[in-house]
Amino acid sequence: MVTEKIKELEETKAKLAKLEHSVAVELRKELAALPASYGFDSVGAFITAVSVAAGGRRGRARAAGGGKKRRRRAVITDATRSEVKKLSAAGKTGAEIAKAVGISLPSVQNIKKALGLVKARK
Repeated sequence: MVTEKIKELEETKAKLAKLEHSVAVELRKELAALPASYGFDSVGAFITAVSVAAGGRRGRARAAGGGKKRRRRAVITDATRSEVKKLSAAGKTGAEIAKAVGISLPSVQNIKKALGLVKARK
């Protein structure tokens, strides 16, 4: 009795796998035909149009190097902190320290604050 149910389960799994495969094949065919059915001559033009319609990039193609690049977040190490402390003691400005160490001015200010190198506001 259990073996019959196991066989039935295996047959059902096989039918399911076959059905999933046929759905995937049919879906690929339908998706491949979408650009032409909407009058686009290439997949890239279709993707751009869909992206614009969805509120993505406003008509600009996703070219490499296009647009403003984000800066990577600085990793503040003990060596960075000691360098900031040394340059601060040498009388360098925050901007000069930031440029020399390769971090942002707010990062320099945060390090100086943590090291107690800034005067408290009154």
